[in-house]
Amino acid sequence: MFKVPNKSKIAESYTAIVDNRITIFENEAIVKSSNGDKEYLIKWKDNLYYSNDNSSYWQGALGYPVIAVLMLQNKLSLNKDILKYFKNINWNKLNKENKRDYDLSLEGIIEMFSPSEKEKIYNEINKVYEEIKLLNIELTRKKNLD
Repeated sequence: MFKVPNKSKIAESYTAIVDNRITIFENEAIVKSSNGDKEYLIKWKDNLYYSNDNSSYWQGALGYPVIAVLMLQNKLSLNKDILKYFKNINWNKLNKENKRDYDLSLEGIIEMFSPSEKEKIYNEINKVYEEIKLLNIELTRKKNLD
């Protein structure tokens, strides 16, 4: 099992995808952080996933690296029209400035857009959020999945 993440993690996953910070191999992926300081390892076997990002590893909630990989694996929706709104966002810096208030960070990004764009973005984030609740995967702290 896993904990359902904050909705801002979905937005962070959009940034990782649009900024081309994900390299996928056969059964693992490397995701670079938004400020480029870290790399996260995501591994999977069947429906078992491992990630060393803080949310996934320490809190048991799906972190943005796992969400991004699940989107690229077509296990979660990825509306490519949404990606352009999240290009080149340094979430690390933004979250620090907002004292880890992830909702505030997300609102700060989305407030720049028109009402119709905001509605489209929130609808898509909410859709993925509901899909996450229904995912049939497990998170593990064990790096070796064999």
